[in-house]
Amino acid sequence: MPGSERSYGAYLEARERDGLRRGLTGIEAPDARTIRIGGEAYVNFAGNDYLALRFHPALINRTEAWAEEHGVGSGASRLVTGNLDLFAGIESKVAALKQKPAALIMASGFQANASVLQALFDRSVLGAEPLVFSDRLNHASIHFGCAASGAREIRFRHGDAAHLGDVLSQYQGDERPKFILTESVFSMDGDVAPLAEIGRLAREQHAMLIADDAHATGILGEGGRGLSGEADIVIGTFSKALGGFGAYIACSDTLREYLINRCTGLIYSTALPPPVLGAIDAALDLVPSLDAERAHVASLAERFRLGARALGYDTGASTTQIVPLIAGSNHAALSLGKRLGDAGFFATAIRPPTVPAGTARLRLAFTAAHTEVDIEGLLNALDDRALPRSATA
Repeated sequence: MPGSERSYGAYLEARERDGLRRGLTGIEAPDARTIRIGGEAYVNFAGNDYLALRFHPALINRTEAWAEEHGVGSGASRLVTGNLDLFAGIESKVAALKQKPAALIMASGFQANASVLQALFDRSVLGAEPLVFSDRLNHASIHFGCAASGAREIRFRHGDAAHLGDVLSQYQGDERPKFILTESVFSMDGDVAPLAEIGRLAREQHAMLIADDAHATGILGEGGRGLSGEADIVIGTFSKALGGFGAYIACSDTLREYLINRCTGLIYSTALPPPVLGAIDAALDLVPSLDAERAHVASLAERFRLGARALGYDTGASTTQIVPLIAGSNHAALSLGKRLGDAGFFATAIRPPTVPAGTARLRLAFTAAHTEVDIEGLLNALDDRALPRSATA
């Protein structure tokens, strides 16, 4: 066995000892609420299908129709022959939803953050090394994009606009291009960035504000618009509340054209296929009409937060459809996940480096497919005073 192979094996053994080893679990998904593992049914509290759209007939029907009419693949990158006429209409809908002049569709959220930020922070284009101010708990794809660009992140305390202001003041008068990076809703904590304050700071410092709106688009804001109105550039996905796949950037016309010419993730990637575009298009048509579903999800999440806190659980600063149960140690989070699994609920243990050391947790996500009965069952399973009770799945 090559020495490198032994090193990889030793790494996996260490991860196992530390409660950090990851694995892939094969599932079946018969509907938006339920998953099956090894023949056992569980109520799914781990997914991001917040509006339960991935099984919606409108998305399925348009997927099928566009596959029949346009084929199942795009055939090339968008700069070759993959830029099907379908893209223009969808990008207009995204721009309108985000109230920006233009939009650009890309393959995935990770790819978008990684390659868009790399392009934006190119010092050979900017004429100087950019100053990039980044929330310390931003998604891994944001940190990856910064690293790929060679830009050094100047990190501010999570969700702390006052600290950001202090950090920015240290660069008062610095003429280098300034950028501020934040998520709108943080995917592991379910809390919301103080975007009004951050936006004010960005304007005062002539900084470009870039917001990842992935976990707010569709499910939060007026008509599902998200929470990124303060941002100059909005990055997000269609794979969460919109129920499909793919990513978008909403921005100015100039920035759109720049990315077409400079963004490697767009230039060198095969375009999204027509069936995927069909699901995106249908979801964008539906989202503004789903206020009742958004209210239902918000009510479920708030009911759970209140109940979990009453039972002594730490739900952090969550105010959205994402609610963490912060357990502390890796093994405690795994044990809590098993406890819920035994009661018929599926929730994933999130451990470092996805979250800071000592804050391992279950990440619970509430969706339009969940019911009041599901919340009662989930709280019952967490109640040390009650006997475990299986959920109806």
